[in-house]
Amino acid sequence: MSPKISIIIPIYNVEKYLRRCLDSVQNQTFSDWQAICVDDGSQDKSGEIAEEYARKDRRFFVLHKKNGGQSDARNVGTETATGEFVMYLDSDDFIHPQALEILYQSAIDNDADMVVFRFDNVARKQMEKMLVTGADISNFVPDSYNKKYDVKKIPHIVTDFILKYATEREHALGRFRVKKCYPVLKMLKHDLAQKYKFIPGIIIEDFPWWVDIMFARPRTVILDAPLYFYVPNATSSLHTSKAMFMIECVFAGLKHAYILCTDVATQKETRWFNAEFLWPFIITMKRLAARVDNKKDTARIKNMFIEMHNMGMLENPIRMRAKKYKHRIEKFISQ
Repeated sequence: MSPKISIIIPIYNVEKYLRRCLDSVQNQTFSDWQAICVDDGSQDKSGEIAEEYARKDRRFFVLHKKNGGQSDARNVGTETATGEFVMYLDSDDFIHPQALEILYQSAIDNDADMVVFRFDNVARKQMEKMLVTGADISNFVPDSYNKKYDVKKIPHIVTDFILKYATEREHALGRFRVKKCYPVLKMLKHDLAQKYKFIPGIIIEDFPWWVDIMFARPRTVILDAPLYFYVPNATSSLHTSKAMFMIECVFAGLKHAYILCTDVATQKETRWFNAEFLWPFIITMKRLAARVDNKKDTARIKNMFIEMHNMGMLENPIRMRAKKYKHRIEKFISQ
């Protein structure tokens, strides 16, 4: 019999943090789950640790594969998933003991295709301060991990227009704002997860994936509950990537998202998308370009912006900041 929830956990060289992650799954108050641990070619003992959990608890299932990156690992795990719902968990992070209980009950009560929640920002700041002092955070568990929730009393809203609440802008206001594109903060119906895959070979892969999901127009519950504990990690792929590779990844995501928006979005959706996602990522790309100081790469970046201009991607900036950056980009490509 298929489980209610499949949890996809990509694993790569995280032996220091993995037990806390897997313990947080095993300690869930909701028991009908499967955890698909995708060992993406780890060179440490991560794969062995995952196998240890699988031997003791049949709900853990381990796949070993050659290293292909996080997108590929998530795709492989998703293809294997049999749960009614699918969610993602990064192997150096962990979740609240009631996370699955809350997410599943919220989905069922509201006949939802997706449930969105948030990470514990207080715990994240605690860990960041500990890292500054040189403290070991591999076994750190915040006080909020032990908080007891009444599922029916958690503030939430239900919407069929997720774009109205979603944003990439850091300082966007609103209690139920869905900030950032993180896949780990969403639980989706199996068919929705199966249909939309992550683009292999890039970082910031969550952006084009999240755009795919949003334009599928899922009925969504947005929970005001910090159920996910993000662990700061200075050696993550995003932090260690060079500016040029990051620019190429943002560019790939922008093209994918813009073409999709052009094909399927209503006028109202297009306006929201331009303001909350398109231009924030265009600005990110331009700011990353300032870190590139050799002529060959600068020329490549210039050609990317020219292609974006020719596609019409740089038209109709809505906010003042976007208008300023449009002027800077036009000046850059005209030189």
